[in-house]
Amino acid sequence: MAISDLELPTGVTARSHATAESLADAQALRVAEALRQAIDSRGSATLVVSGGRSPVAFFEALAQQPLHWRQVLVSLADERWVPVNHASSNEALVRRHLLRGPAAEAQFLGLYRVAGNLEQAAELADAAFAELPPIDVLVLGMGDDGHTASLFPGNPNLDLALRPDCPRRVLPMQAPSQPAQRLTLTLPLLAGARLPLLAIQGQAKLATLAEALAPGEVASLPIRAFLHSPLEIYWCP
Repeated sequence: MAISDLELPTGVTARSHATAESLADAQALRVAEALRQAIDSRGSATLVVSGGRSPVAFFEALAQQPLHWRQVLVSLADERWVPVNHASSNEALVRRHLLRGPAAEAQFLGLYRVAGNLEQAAELADAAFAELPPIDVLVLGMGDDGHTASLFPGNPNLDLALRPDCPRRVLPMQAPSQPAQRLTLTLPLLAGARLPLLAIQGQAKLATLAEALAPGEVASLPIRAFLHSPLEIYWCP
């Protein structure tokens, strides 16, 4: 299967790249262009990214882009509830691979909060994210199970997180893999992004995307909540 075989909704575009490196480079160029446009138009730009292993090459390519990094705010779509010096921390990943060199001048708003339990941490993060400006660029990934950010199928908080009128910006989530305790931004905040991008690799995820494009419940494949205009999809085998 190739991504060109998919029937995409109007306003959704898809780009195929031969390698993960070329995908990361193309994605970095597009994101940098959109951030420059936001800075030129409004004086600042907000970039929200996802964690995990997949975006490392993209982070490193983006860090090399010439930008007025002091005018960029970087944040996360989701986070593992672990200290920022933990090997699984998305914040640590971003600081290590993106916020380096000139890009270290960017501001960063993290999701992790020290608290007695996950719900309390989510409440603290929810209050902090009241200060998040509208998102100019949102970079999402997707799991083989159709989750994006930390919006996992079968999670008790998923229905609330996917409500267009969800009153919370941040909710606690339980992932099926370790570390299980997560924090995620909710649909209203994520769906407000001016430019959302989805980056995926491999045939398994392409098959999941094809399934998600077919009619079905959003909760069964949460990525469905984002498969509409505007959206740019980047894929490599």
